[in-house]
Amino acid sequence: MTEDGAREWIAQRYGAASLARLERFVALLLSANAGQNLISKSSEPHIWVRHILDSAQLERLAPQAANWLDIGSGPGLPGLVLSCLVERPMLLVEPRRKRVEFLIDTAAALGLSHVRIEQALVEKVRGGPFGAVTARAVSALDTLFASTVRLTDVSTIWVLPKGRSAEQELAVARAAWQGVFHVEQSLTDADARIIVARGVETRS
Repeated sequence: MTEDGAREWIAQRYGAASLARLERFVALLLSANAGQNLISKSSEPHIWVRHILDSAQLERLAPQAANWLDIGSGPGLPGLVLSCLVERPMLLVEPRRKRVEFLIDTAAALGLSHVRIEQALVEKVRGGPFGAVTARAVSALDTLFASTVRLTDVSTIWVLPKGRSAEQELAVARAAWQGVFHVEQSLTDADARIIVARGVETRS
């Protein structure tokens, strides 16, 4: 997938307005990255594939979710990207102050009034149930379930991008958790996978 191919994939599915909003997000992210390490410098030339499409592809796996929870949002990957595509309530949870400041400023600049940002560890968050839960490069699958399951219900869809460790993490999680699990191939990396789960609950 090329950078132009990533833009085309988004434009075809979500329209020119969403693409334009993401163009603005990319400009803000690259500008801020000069002053703080929001994304790796080496990934900047491939930002549309490595970060934007990698985040955007998650929406198709939970298209009916009424509201989303993004754990450890960092610079808004995937939370702000998803919010540029669809106007559904989105809670971004991020513990680091500078990241939160970037999220607040960027959401305001992009006019994302459906986004709420909370500076906290997910263990401190209250609310839900959320229709979809995502987390990108945050923690192992069993740890994510343990810290977040109280914010979900049986209809929640978990959409969790993982690398080569996806199958191994899922095998470990199955020892303590049950539900309907499957693994999707990532569009952006032949070695990456996305774990999709429903009905997640502890084993009795």
